[in-house]
Amino acid sequence: MNTILETHHLVKKYGDFTAVNDVSFEIAEGEVFGLLGPNGAGKSTMIAMISGLFPPTEGEARVGGHDVVKELRKVKTLIGVVPQDLALYPTLSGYENIAFFGQLFGLRGKELRERASEVLGYVGMQERAKDPVKTYSGGMKRRINLAVGLINRPRLLFLDEPTVGVDPQSRNHIFESVERLNREQGMAILYTTHYMEEAERLCHRVGIIDRGRLIALDTPRNLVAQLGGGIIQMGVAVEDEALCAGVQALPAVSTASFVAPPSAEGVEMNGGTGASPNRALLKIEAVHGNDALLQVLHYVNEHDIDVLSLDLLEPNLETVFLHLTGKNLRD
Repeated sequence: MNTILETHHLVKKYGDFTAVNDVSFEIAEGEVFGLLGPNGAGKSTMIAMISGLFPPTEGEARVGGHDVVKELRKVKTLIGVVPQDLALYPTLSGYENIAFFGQLFGLRGKELRERASEVLGYVGMQERAKDPVKTYSGGMKRRINLAVGLINRPRLLFLDEPTVGVDPQSRNHIFESVERLNREQGMAILYTTHYMEEAERLCHRVGIIDRGRLIALDTPRNLVAQLGGGIIQMGVAVEDEALCAGVQALPAVSTASFVAPPSAEGVEMNGGTGASPNRALLKIEAVHGNDALLQVLHYVNEHDIDVLSLDLLEPNLETVFLHLTGKNLRD
């Protein structure tokens, strides 16, 4: 399969701050590729560099074989960009917004009208197309924002957290639009999100980015498979290496180690008071989740260990991210 996007050692610095740090990956024609990470991880900066909004500090990116810095005019004919911040004129109707941006791509007359009607159909906004954007809900505005990004029939579409702040109906419309564009047009899509369920539903492959670094890259299934039976998090009063060694020796446990708690509040258990800021958190990687949980419970009861909290995290992209970074996707 041909490659539509390739990045090589991309770096973006703002003074002493490095927003994107040595990131390399490729997207194939017809692939939905997810960049998964928390707010501030570098996802939007990646899109801004690849789409030519500003140049990388180091490294290079190519779309359809064209350098995004040296051949930006050619690159712009191949891409569509749906930014996280809405780029619409509120006093114009949805149709007028789409037509305005279509004219920037040289569309006129019948071709423009047909194309605008087509993209309105993709996002399910035909009935409200003549209403001013300022009368739309947040989700409707997002859908028109998506339609604008489709007006030039891009081969590669950038969707930067397109479901932020939208209602469930619009969110589902966006999902269906992405799936339909990919299925019917073979459009490659770079989809950034910090909602793991979106990536699991939509993306063929996922790159996990944190603090500007790409820390994992594979299919959602393969990434989840790396966790085996999932993760158990057990809060105790103090770090006890004997406890750690004893738990790790259990047959259904792969590894055990103490990690920093994600917050001072911790996780309440059985209506308890929650963990104190001094709580220690034992992270247990399970070979078999349910077996490991039973064995851990038997061990702590047998050794009279005071457990402050206990969570079994089933394998999914959320737990993959927690495993790799020590924090939740939305932190």
